[in-house]
Order: sequence, then structure tokens, then C-alpha cells
Amino acid sequence: MRQRYLALFTLVASLPAGALTFQTRVENVAWKVEGNQFECRLIQPIDGFGSGEFVRRAGEQPTFQLRSDSNVLGAGSATLLAAAAPWQPGRGDINLGVVRMARNGVLFTSSQGQASRLINGLLDGRSSVVRNYAGEGGRAMEVHVMPVSFAKAYSDYQVCAAKLLPMNYDQIRQTQVGFPGGGIELDSSARARLDVILDYLKADPSVNHIELNGHSDNSGNRLTNRDTSRRRALAVAEYFKAHGVPDEQITVRFHGERYPLAKNNTPANRARNRRVNIQLDRVTPVEKPVEQPQVQTPPAPTAAPAAAAPAGAAALPVQPAPGK
Repeated sequence: MRQRYLALFTLVASLPAGALTFQTRVENVAWKVEGNQFECRLIQPIDGFGSGEFVRRAGEQPTFQLRSDSNVLGAGSATLLAAAAPWQPGRGDINLGVVRMARNGVLFTSSQGQASRLINGLLDGRSSVVRNYAGEGGRAMEVHVMPVSFAKAYSDYQVCAAKLLPMNYDQIRQTQVGFPGGGIELDSSARARLDVILDYLKADPSVNHIELNGHSDNSGNRLTNRDTSRRRALAVAEYFKAHGVPDEQITVRFHGERYPLAKNNTPANRARNRRVNIQLDRVTPVEKPVEQPQVQTPPAPTAAPAAAAPAGAAALPVQPAPGK
């Protein structure tokens, strides 16, 4: 196997037309896995360039990203390839299409389909290659992510991915539960969806506000429909509170039949309109100003009153100063 990788290195070193290639030497190739409940990354650092990374967010399939603080390939378009290994004669490169490059940071993010084919290629000994012709005189420039030790790294990456939450914040921040039977009780499907939301809230305490909006179809009169939508929203609120969500983080609104998702002209459409919309938010708490303790100022001392003259005593005349 090592001889195969050395053959690949020899091929890359002798690319035609003087292609400028960025890759890590075969003996120095290393993969690392990073992640938590929200996202997993499988990363190969690329000497002199940056890194190639497979990124999987909760609730999604992986994508591939190329990162660089100084993108020598330049902005514009580039070709994404799963390049054939030299020890597999008769197999050509697989062209996965054109990607648009940024100038720095995350240079591009592939589609999920492209990432899947890159992963399969790496498992099959192919390199992931980004190629363009931005060099002087149309010189080819390439960045290579090598397949060395990929199978073991990918296994570790899958262990991380197995611990991801079912949904990410973008997917879960606006959702709904339905009441297809027409009542106000939560069915098993609604409780399962609320449990997914509760799991996310436990993992991400920065999400600290839930707005519930109850809705109905038009099968009753407006007052009845409004009350039904209120009771549906309250049923969801009570489920959240029973599982530890503080009451002050929940806002309940109800709208009756005013905002249908579909015309109330078929049983299926009316079932769609019987729902509670759930919106999660990150709200910055309003800090109350700190009240400064009031300092009691002691009263100013008062002058002692003049002694009263004895009763019946005459006031003494004021003597003028000498010479006046």
C-alpha cells in the first residue's frame, strides 16, 4: 500500500505543463476529527495552503469545504475532481463540476452530492482535487486532499456523526405540530416532534424563547375556532413546561381560522390548517439597571439661639468707637 502512495506522490510531482500543486507530503498526511452535538468535521491540513474539510451539521449530510487564509488560486471558478490513483490503470478522473471560489476563508462549500462522491473516491484511493488555470499564462494550479489513512479517519468521523442531534437550529427554529383529528390533544406524532425540540433546547441553552401560534380550520363559528386554537397552543405550552421549560420563556398566541395554510375546501386541507406553529429564538435578556443605595445626608447643624435677656432688663446702648 505504501508503494501505491509513493507512486501517487511521484505522479503529482511530475504533473504536465508545470502545474503548481499544493498538498501535504505523503508521509506527513494527517486527518483529525472535531465535533460536538451540532457539527462534525473531518479535516486534512494542506501544507502551504490551508485545509480540506468534510463538514456535517446536525440534520444534514456532509459537504466539502476548502479553506485558506490566502487563496493563491484566486477568486472565480475552479473544477472539483475525484482524481484517479496511478495504481488503478484505465480509470480516469471523475469531474464533479465547477465551484465558485472566494478570496479567503471558506473558499467554497460543495453540494452534498459532490461531497458524497469525494468520500467514496477517497475510500477508493482517489484524491480530492480542486483545479483552476488562474496562474500566469493559464498555468494549472491544484490543491490535493490525499487518501492516505482516510478509512480509519472516516470511521472516527462516523462515530462523531452518530451523536449529532436530529436537527440543527436552522431546521428546528420554525416548525409545527398538527391536530389532524380535529381535537386539542397531542397525538404521538406531535409529542415526538416536541421531544426533538426539547432535546435541542437542552443541548443549546442560548435558545431561550418559544413563541406558539395556534390555528384552526373554519369548521366552527369564529369564536369557537378561536378558542380551539387557543387550547391547542396551551396544550403545546403545557407539554413544554411539564418537561422543564420555564413558563416565562413561552409566549402563547392564537388566531382561529384567520391564517390558513390551504383553502378550507377539502378534508386534507382542513387537517393542514389545524396546527400550532412553533418558533424558537435567542433573546438577549434585558438587564435591569442597578439601583444605587440612597445615602442619607445628615442635616446641617443649626446655630444656637441667642440667650434671652432677663425680663425687665433694658438693652444696653451701643458705644461708638473712639474718634467716630
